[in-house]
Amino acid sequence: MLATAGALVLAGCGGSDNVSNDIPVGVTQHSVTTYSATAVGTGTTPATQDLLTGGLGKTGLGAAVAPTYADPANPTALELRRNALHSNYRAILDPTVNGGYGSLYGPNINAAGTVTASEGLIPGREYVATLDDGSGRKRVTMAVQIPDSFDQANPCVILGPSSGSRGVYGAIGTAGEWGLKRGCAVALTDAGKGVGLYDLTDDSVNKIDGTRATRTAAGALSHFAANITDAARTAYNAMFPNRLALKQVHSQLNPEKDWGSDTLVAGRYALYALNDRYGNASNPAPFNAGNTIVIAGSASNGGAAALRAAEQDGSGLIDGVVASEPVAQMPTATGYGITVGGTAVNGYGKTLVDYVTYANLYQPCAALAAGAAMTEVSTFNFMVAAAMTTRAQARCAGLAAKGLVTGSDVAAQSADALAKLRAFGWSAEHDQMHNAHWGLGNGPILSAMYPVAYGRLSVLDNVCSTSFAQVSATGDVVAVNPLVKAQSFALANGTANGTPATPVYNNSVGGAKAWQFAVSPSTGAADFGLDNALCQRALATGADPVTGAALTASSTPTAAQAAAVKAGVAEVTLNGNLRGKPTIIVSGRSDALVPVNNNSRAYAAFNRVVEGASTRLRYIEVTNAQHFDTFLPFGGFDTRFVPLHQYFNQSMDLMYAHLKSGAALPASQVVHTTPRGGTPLAAPAITAANVPAISAAPAAANQIGFSGTSITVPN
Repeated sequence: MLATAGALVLAGCGGSDNVSNDIPVGVTQHSVTTYSATAVGTGTTPATQDLLTGGLGKTGLGAAVAPTYADPANPTALELRRNALHSNYRAILDPTVNGGYGSLYGPNINAAGTVTASEGLIPGREYVATLDDGSGRKRVTMAVQIPDSFDQANPCVILGPSSGSRGVYGAIGTAGEWGLKRGCAVALTDAGKGVGLYDLTDDSVNKIDGTRATRTAAGALSHFAANITDAARTAYNAMFPNRLALKQVHSQLNPEKDWGSDTLVAGRYALYALNDRYGNASNPAPFNAGNTIVIAGSASNGGAAALRAAEQDGSGLIDGVVASEPVAQMPTATGYGITVGGTAVNGYGKTLVDYVTYANLYQPCAALAAGAAMTEVSTFNFMVAAAMTTRAQARCAGLAAKGLVTGSDVAAQSADALAKLRAFGWSAEHDQMHNAHWGLGNGPILSAMYPVAYGRLSVLDNVCSTSFAQVSATGDVVAVNPLVKAQSFALANGTANGTPATPVYNNSVGGAKAWQFAVSPSTGAADFGLDNALCQRALATGADPVTGAALTASSTPTAAQAAAVKAGVAEVTLNGNLRGKPTIIVSGRSDALVPVNNNSRAYAAFNRVVEGASTRLRYIEVTNAQHFDTFLPFGGFDTRFVPLHQYFNQSMDLMYAHLKSGAALPASQVVHTTPRGGTPLAAPAITAANVPAISAAPAAANQIGFSGTSITVPN
């Protein structure tokens, strides 16, 4: 803990005159609001909102359509909060009844796992603050939620850094729901990401409360504005009108390097808030790390933030960690190994920017391979559209012409592309997922975002001739829809996923186009912007992916840009030392976005090398589970996959029991699940039999172990 965090100094000194409750250094508190809803309401006033559901309850969160705004062009902060809770909760899990909502998980399931008739509203207080580094540009948002059910005799805090690039409520469906039901305080944070949508046209920003204003009017409440002058902005707008900047991409701060420390500050702020809520003159700081259970638990990027926080926690704030499908950035692929079913894995331990830019090159071609065919008609099955298939075929042809795949026809070229992905860390479980991930645009989106973020490159740089904008149905840049912009705090997820920002390739033949429509200058074909993908790959490797030649001062991208990306990646890799903290990592074997060979398996093996046999890390791998539970309602996903969210909740239960009563953590293991099967889009309702519990004593055939420096994962 920081020595300046007065709430944590002289822990356990009770009513000593020397104890004070001081807000952590760099933190500015903006509001303390009581949300007292006990019955579902409209959510338009503080009295009708609650901490978890925004006043919507289990029924409202389960509704596909979010509540309307009184004035859609000028939503209030309270309306935006309500709808942000709705969208962020639904983004992390399958919200359908047949998928398990309301029976396996949801606001109506109590802490004991019992299905109730309750709407699950949780009244309490919410403290909102920001953390800055003195520059006025960092602006990490934190929301500490203290339920009225908080048990002062058994205090607990759950740290919930947001998943993905989401805003402050990004972990409401994971850490938020679990902790609030348990009566714990929950410290949510965007960890320097969030919906920082900056419109270069009118110099407008999202404020901390989600409403919008010009940069000048927002002042210290501005969540993010690009660090550029008005003159530079005017000149840029003349060349590239109607463009947008995103906080995680364009802050030039490489926020990922601070995910761990930001999460720790959120924890210290949570203790401050608890002491503010319950302290008194004789005992101003009754809660501290010594008498309060603190668990860091979140998913995806939030899971990575939890691991980073544990590695950086030199003061003993965190007692335990639960990381679901974490983006575990590995510092090396040497010194440890992975075997699956007795066979050594060759491709593993790569960083996000490495495997994302690699996938962006090969996935659209690989998705055409017979082994990758996704026969179901799904929202994300891009091969359903003939035009997309034609462009994927053009990508195969372009790769072949540049010597990046072999084969004289699409069948051979796509098979080679799929084989390359297999050798890079993906496995057979992922073959049919490449289609879906490309259809969603993960490759183009993440390849456009992360190299720029790591390199601290400016929005003015148009790195790899790529910018961000709202686009029309034909991929043309348009002015951002004012309603979408006004509601972005609740609609957007901090990425360029089209609400409203989309990656735009400025160098597309005939004029700037969204990635789906781009025509590459070198091929003259509509091939999803092969030239841009090659440039982004070069940023990740420092070399031309076609010739293998090192980048230079005059190449595109430049050697300096690639060096900056490399330096930024070095800032975000993990060190494998969890400081002896009990930790559970749970991941889906079928996760094609964050493949386990490059993340969870690799981290578990590396941690064993770093901490040795004394490590308290447990690794749970779930079959038939993938990265996005929110995909599960779609045809083919409903029949083939089970919710990983169920296992996050189980892992949190196990960790709490371990910390509270000393219950043993389970051994590392593979959990074999049973998909629902049936007809796509009409899979039968899930039951507990589909998702068996993590075993306290797994059979030997299911145990994950170690042989020398290699993790051994059974089939």
